[in-house]
Amino acid sequence: MSATASAVASCATPRAARYQRRRPEQTLWYRIVQTHFATWLDLASGEFGAAPPGYVERTFRRYLECGILAHGFARAYCDTCQHDLLIAYSCKGRGVCPSCNTRRMVETAAHFVDHVFPPVPVRQWVLAVPKRLRYFLQTDAALQGAVLRIFLSEVERALRQHSGGRAATARIGAVAFIHRFGSSLNAHVHFHCCVMDGVFEPSANADDLDTEDAPIATFHAAYQLDALAIQAVQTRTRKRILRTFVRRGLIDQADAKEMAQWEHGGGFSVDASVCIEGNDRAGLERLLRYCARPPFALEHLHQHDAEHVVYHNPKPHQGGSRELVLTPLELIDKIGAVIPPPRTHGHRYYGVLAPNAPMRAAVTALAPLAISPVGAGDTPSPATCGRCCSHASTKPSR
Repeated sequence: MSATASAVASCATPRAARYQRRRPEQTLWYRIVQTHFATWLDLASGEFGAAPPGYVERTFRRYLECGILAHGFARAYCDTCQHDLLIAYSCKGRGVCPSCNTRRMVETAAHFVDHVFPPVPVRQWVLAVPKRLRYFLQTDAALQGAVLRIFLSEVERALRQHSGGRAATARIGAVAFIHRFGSSLNAHVHFHCCVMDGVFEPSANADDLDTEDAPIATFHAAYQLDALAIQAVQTRTRKRILRTFVRRGLIDQADAKEMAQWEHGGGFSVDASVCIEGNDRAGLERLLRYCARPPFALEHLHQHDAEHVVYHNPKPHQGGSRELVLTPLELIDKIGAVIPPPRTHGHRYYGVLAPNAPMRAAVTALAPLAISPVGAGDTPSPATCGRCCSHASTKPSR
């Protein structure tokens, strides 16, 4: 066989994907945190005598240990080829570590597609509030929940009206993501809600059903949900949110009345232009990844010069520029401001997807039906070490 034929045959031979250990210490973001975090912490602690919250410091310090073999690893051993693979422990933090953020985003989207959302249309509803109100939402989880409930109740009201005027027993199904950041690495609390585009009603004979596999919920799709209907949701949401802030003593009645008269929505924004068809599971997963995305993407960060870095903004900010030039200390400060506090949920369930909703089990049971089953002759590929086809055993080490 000639050398060319041998090379072609070698390229045509399928090979198992080899595990490649990630090396965070070689990334620009890791080097920035490693070099400048201590300086940033000293400067931030000395400013006005108030140090950053303890969870912010812990998150950064745990990130510096994430993926580093010196801080612990698991040993994966292949019984066939007798090779070892070292898998470094991860920090599992939120907001700082690009690897853990991305893994959480992918796993969250896959879980919702495979186990939560049935094959029905899903629409994204986005709510943003004026800057004057965002300050209170940044640190008050209870206020975030109140605003979110107001918004989703108005969305539910609109979907009932556009689903044939269903009764109050008809409920929507929604997963709401609370974003604490904007596309320019700024602190900006707003809400992305993936809402099934219609309402669920209990079946008429739901109480008389004896079989476990009988459906107990009926879906009624919404229709003619136009710009006027979305504008009505925005108007009612703005009125109720302003009333809530006044009742809690956060703004004065006169200020709320003035804000209600502002033009162009008064700083309130509701968007519902993105809708995914029920049979488009790949599109639904892309939407859910977008809603579960982390504050920043590592591939958008580049070195500008010896003293500055550039963050490429996917969306142009004021002035039309997409490039955000920052010093390392400014970058750490921006990321530190959007780290979520511990024990706070990144997403919440509403309607028929709420934890104690009577129809939750029936609705979520439909999600696996939208997944194509593995063919009779197909077998899932086992986890391998990349050098052979046998399973790898994992043993933790310190």
